[in-house]
Amino acid sequence: MSKHAIVLTCALFTSVLAAAGAANIGITDANIVYILDQANAADSARGRLAATKGTSADVKQFGRLMAGEHHALRGEGVQLAKKLGVTQQAPLDDKSMSQARTEMAKLKAMPRGKSWDKNYIAYEVNYHQGILQGAGGLLEAAQNQQLKDLLKESGAVVQKHLDLAKTIQQKLGS
Repeated sequence: MSKHAIVLTCALFTSVLAAAGAANIGITDANIVYILDQANAADSARGRLAATKGTSADVKQFGRLMAGEHHALRGEGVQLAKKLGVTQQAPLDDKSMSQARTEMAKLKAMPRGKSWDKNYIAYEVNYHQGILQGAGGLLEAAQNQQLKDLLKESGAVVQKHLDLAKTIQQKLGS
């Protein structure tokens, strides 16, 4: 699995995906690149927070994994966009940035402890489930074949992250 596929898979969970019919709302490759960048930034930030605020060793390790991959891969996402000649552009009515800020504020405001760990992991489970549910719309909307190929490759990586988050969720008793 390429690093670009990992970047792309973790970039898909936004309010745009909630619309389910991404192709029907006129999403472009520039929008997909924007989603990629914003989601990597948000998941990296949440991962860094989990690595320091989490109390479970599994949650801390998962947070470090998310932070490390997304920090490094965000730069690769920029390189991919340059290679494709695409400048990122927010989709119409995109709320991903405000949603990411809201979720981060909630996580920061919660006290450390098992409840925090459970909330973070539950969010990550939902995040990756959303990716799997929304990827089809983005695949349909993508115009560039390289972007389409990366979207097709992404399923296994997304599933791996989801499976790991679900395993941690079970350990935490959620």
